[in-house]
Amino acid sequence: MSTKTQKVVIGLAIAAVVVLVLVGFITGAAVYGWRAATRAGNEAATIQNLKTIAAVETQYFNTHNRTFGTFDHLVSEKMLSSKFAGTPPVADGYILTLSLADKPMGSATSYTLAADPIDSDYREKHFYVDSKSDQIHVNADRGAGPSDPVVNQ
Repeated sequence: MSTKTQKVVIGLAIAAVVVLVLVGFITGAAVYGWRAATRAGNEAATIQNLKTIAAVETQYFNTHNRTFGTFDHLVSEKMLSSKFAGTPPVADGYILTLSLADKPMGSATSYTLAADPIDSDYREKHFYVDSKSDQIHVNADRGAGPSDPVVNQ
């Protein structure tokens, strides 16, 4: 091969490497953006789910002898959609945990509802709401509780 041909081949190889690096950066940015958009969408949907469940629990409490219902009760009475069926229900990338506190006669007098991300690799937030307040609490690092900051609604 002549020296001129070698220079052309080396130049093309360098150009190909530069193009591959640029494609890699663009792909990385696209994946990062897609994950951020997915995370934001899941968090917004989960906040709305918690608001809906809290409102439905209040309605159930007022129409069912002052007791709160489980997910099974709320779904079977068509107060919630079947997306909340399951043990535990999983909706929009979050595991929902509904806990009922019983008074001595067996009826549920209060509830807590936690929403924790299925996949913690995405740095999704944890949410919490209870029957004492309809405020949704958030924690970015661990399961949320009543002492965590309130979500800006």
